[in-house]
Amino acid sequence: MPPKAEVKEEKKQAVAELADSIKSARSTVFVDYSGMSVALLSDLRAKLKSEGNRITVAKNTLLKLAGVGAKAPPEALGKEILTGQTAVVFADEDAVSPIQILGRFTAENELARMKGAIVEGTFQDGASLVKIAKLPGREGLYAQVVGGVGAPIYGLLGTLQGNLQKLIWTLQNAKSN
Repeated sequence: MPPKAEVKEEKKQAVAELADSIKSARSTVFVDYSGMSVALLSDLRAKLKSEGNRITVAKNTLLKLAGVGAKAPPEALGKEILTGQTAVVFADEDAVSPIQILGRFTAENELARMKGAIVEGTFQDGASLVKIAKLPGREGLYAQVVGGVGAPIYGLLGTLQGNLQKLIWTLQNAKSN
């Protein structure tokens, strides 16, 4: 058994790393993973990693210390969030990506549960995360915006094209008479 000084130093290092991750992440999602098998957790880890996210398991006391050090919203450090078995998912690129992956994963497996999250610096509870998970992805939202911008242009084009066709039809009828 290592001396207590080494253990404390390891914990300080772990808290510092967690605090840095919370500060730098665009979103931090707290997940209750109790009841999940190692294989299922590995599957979740692979799905998250494929989208540029990372998941880690840490003790709730260390997460609380790291959250305080990172100046996280106090709601994220409450007993509702930091109880039981907690895994933390960090998203450095797309803040919504891990929430959507976790939403699909929890719907399929019914074992993991999103407790809450810090998204772009604001706290979101589990119910809000379920709603966010149902939103279309970034590419889907881009497609909706392009479609919304393009629809009036296509409508105008159709109207103008219809008027040109009527003019040509009228000229052809006048020519034949």
